[in-house]
Amino acid sequence: MVATAEATRVERPPKLDGTLDDPAWQSAKPVAEFRQQEPNEGQSVTEKTEVRILYTRRAVYFGIHCYDSEPAKIVATELRRDVSQDLDDHFEILIDSNHDKRGGYVFQINPLGTQIDGLIVEEQGIGEGTDFDSGWDGVWISEARITSDGWTATVEVPFTTLNFTQSKNVVWGLNFKRFIRRKNEEDLWSAYRRTYGITKVSEAGELTGITDIGTGRLFVVKPYGLTQYDKQDSQSAKFPLTGGLDVKYGLRSNLVLNLTGNTDFADTDVDQVQFNLTPFRIFVPEKRQFFLENAGVFDFTLGKVDQLFFSRQIGIDPVRGQQVPINGGAKLTGTIGRLSLGVMDVDTRSSGPNPYANYAVVRLKESLWGGSYVGVMGIDKRSGNVLDAYNQTGGVDSRLVFHRNIVFRGHLAETQSPGKYSGDSDVGADLTYSSNWLEATVARRKIGPNFNPELGFIETADSDREYADATFKTRPKIAGVRELQFEGFIFHAPDTRGAVQTQEWQGTFRAEFHNGSYTDDDIADVFMQSITTPLNIYKNIFIPVGVYHFARHQLTYGSRLDRRFTYNVFERFGDYYGGRLNEFRVRATYRPTAKFSASLVQTWNRFRLPQGNFSVDLASLQGNYAFSRFLSLSSTLQMDTANTQAVSANIRLRYNYRPDSDLFVIYNLGTQFVSLAAANPQQIRETRFAIKFTYSFLP
Repeated sequence: MVATAEATRVERPPKLDGTLDDPAWQSAKPVAEFRQQEPNEGQSVTEKTEVRILYTRRAVYFGIHCYDSEPAKIVATELRRDVSQDLDDHFEILIDSNHDKRGGYVFQINPLGTQIDGLIVEEQGIGEGTDFDSGWDGVWISEARITSDGWTATVEVPFTTLNFTQSKNVVWGLNFKRFIRRKNEEDLWSAYRRTYGITKVSEAGELTGITDIGTGRLFVVKPYGLTQYDKQDSQSAKFPLTGGLDVKYGLRSNLVLNLTGNTDFADTDVDQVQFNLTPFRIFVPEKRQFFLENAGVFDFTLGKVDQLFFSRQIGIDPVRGQQVPINGGAKLTGTIGRLSLGVMDVDTRSSGPNPYANYAVVRLKESLWGGSYVGVMGIDKRSGNVLDAYNQTGGVDSRLVFHRNIVFRGHLAETQSPGKYSGDSDVGADLTYSSNWLEATVARRKIGPNFNPELGFIETADSDREYADATFKTRPKIAGVRELQFEGFIFHAPDTRGAVQTQEWQGTFRAEFHNGSYTDDDIADVFMQSITTPLNIYKNIFIPVGVYHFARHQLTYGSRLDRRFTYNVFERFGDYYGGRLNEFRVRATYRPTAKFSASLVQTWNRFRLPQGNFSVDLASLQGNYAFSRFLSLSSTLQMDTANTQAVSANIRLRYNYRPDSDLFVIYNLGTQFVSLAAANPQQIRETRFAIKFTYSFLP
């Protein structure tokens, strides 16, 4: 039976002060039938939650009351917008305004009223520390208060933010999720099964009662102005004064056009320093706003991290990590009936070793039953490089869901590049079973030696791989223990001629505790790796060609997460290319107040190899001070001893002076974006000071 809520019409908006004192809230029927997802699936919640829903001609309003028997223990520490609230109590609202049961908007707040928002696409949440893709930013209003019986919040979501144009007899998909940090408890109104969660939009409830509303067509214009000092190694300083424009326009309620001109990413967070220990390329997530928004529409997964389309290949030098200027771009995303579509075209100008280029991407997915689909993707790259004038990629894929917990995925992709006429395909399939007690996967994939998706990401080509994994889960009645997991996998990956490149088997034990702490231990990780060309692992240290056998072990412990001081300790040790490697990492976060937080990540790598002994240390120290929800200062100091200029720094002041409008003051010393290369190339050092002003308005 589908859970149903009803919105109540009011002529004037309720008072949005974080309390439910306005009498208008009492006219709405409360939604209160929440169930636990964690720790006790389907059981009654330990703390009551009520949500009241109102609407006017221009917006929908949510009045939230999170009752708490111990309000002094409510955790609320984050004032910065769009930062993970995983360490706080928080509340999420899912709105499937198209009621297609495939995706929706998510609005999340904590007891301080701090906002984070995003999208769910094809029932997939790809955010880090969230249930959703947090790349989307909407205009909405929130306030919250901690009270004597819990915490309350008021939320306004304009219909324009939802790009919602229907005006009669509206039915939305709707769901709510509450997280109680100190209890590590997750409560949902619908889709409360552990294998579901709020991303399972097809299992959401329904909202009725909205009718006779005004137009909610999305139309946002957002120009920017930028002045900066920019100096790279061995080059003269530049003092550019520039500007650009971003536009969002709703062609229809489920189809959005994004336009960008002279695109700038000066305000994008810097990448964390990394040291690549493998002969494969490293995957670094996309952080730039234009590419993050509706990114899930373009998803075409080939493997664990491999993607047919990877937007970081546009506008960033993949080896040097330097920005490549973008002239402009257009992106069309949304749905037409059962068809999900994404179309993108981006043009970049020449910069350093990177010639001018144009990138075009088309992604189509036809929705089938219960989260199933069949899709196609086409990618075309044209550049001024006479040796690599074009690169084309095409692929078909499918996701088929049976009995809700059996999923089959398959794909076939090919590329075309100058001078490569065979061995340019990638074909694979996997079958997954998921339940509360077992997760199992079997997979098969063959990658040709000339498969070359220049706008995608693959760790390595020329591979004929097989994979099997099983994770057994149990919830014993042991004090403090929530779940125990036992995982084992086997990975066999010869090249396409049958010569073994990689073999690995691993046994892992995990324990999750009620207070949020955990342990994750590799009892044994045994593998074989073939090196076919000398690997430059560090400065003048090369791993010779040969076949190497490893046996490694890993110990990890993470502390409980409802404390002001949290930490994680990681230790991995054992064989490494004919020698020994010890990796030790500490992560620690201290949040003494809601305004200030500091975090430290320190990694020590100790190599003992036949070619020589050496150490590589990585460190990142972050400090954040929020003067309010709308004004914050963040700083990042990083160290990488493998780099000749080991220290880098980033300082950023952000003033969100009105919704979706910001003033940034940024100082950066070092590299903003890290290299994706398989080796560890020296990065170009950059000194930049920038002031960026954005202003968002509705024409």
